[in-house]
Amino acid sequence: MAKKVLVVDDEKLIVKGIKFSLEQDGMDVDCAYDGEEALNMARQTAYDMVLLDVMLPKMDGFQVCQAIREFSDMPIVMLTAKGDDMDKILGLEYGCDDYITKPFNILEVKARIKAIMRRTTASKNKDNEENNVIESGDLRLDLDSRQLFVLGNSINLTAKEFDLIELLVKHPNKVYSREKLLEIIWGKDYPGDERTVDVHVRRLREKIEPNPSEPKYVHTKWGVGYYYA
Repeated sequence: MAKKVLVVDDEKLIVKGIKFSLEQDGMDVDCAYDGEEALNMARQTAYDMVLLDVMLPKMDGFQVCQAIREFSDMPIVMLTAKGDDMDKILGLEYGCDDYITKPFNILEVKARIKAIMRRTTASKNKDNEENNVIESGDLRLDLDSRQLFVLGNSINLTAKEFDLIELLVKHPNKVYSREKLLEIIWGKDYPGDERTVDVHVRRLREKIEPNPSEPKYVHTKWGVGYYYA
């Protein structure tokens, strides 16, 4: 089955070029030109990937990303202005999985999209091969539905947040460096830096910890990394 991709940008020439290139690789591509249209389409279709520009009419990319995360963990790659680190950090804060800076090479875009799709597929396949449920203290992870429950309450996590807590829960008290987490969760070829890990840990704590400033589940080993206990 062809992978379904939603490309969102108000610059129609950019959308046309990306759509043509991805379709040459056998992907099924939908297009949107403003934030509201993109959000409506994402509600109606379970995309394998959303390629989302930051600067959009009606709703900006951050708002769209945040809204999608309320109902789906579909992978989102944001397009940001070249060298604008704040856009990258905000994108991660709002739940995107990766970012690509403009201007970009279409070959890079295709390679990054395919890499994320491969990791997502591999993660789902791995889940199916292992035990379906992991229980640890107050936490319960359903690997089939990729759902986390804390004290019986369902917690809405992004794909990377789930991968992160799953890894840590499976190896309690094992300290992972930021570099190692970046390699395991995002892959060796991921071009981002260790701030990506810090942002995702902070977002994860905000969702699962009774008091994020005094973590009960995901702890910091100062100068080393993170661990679950």
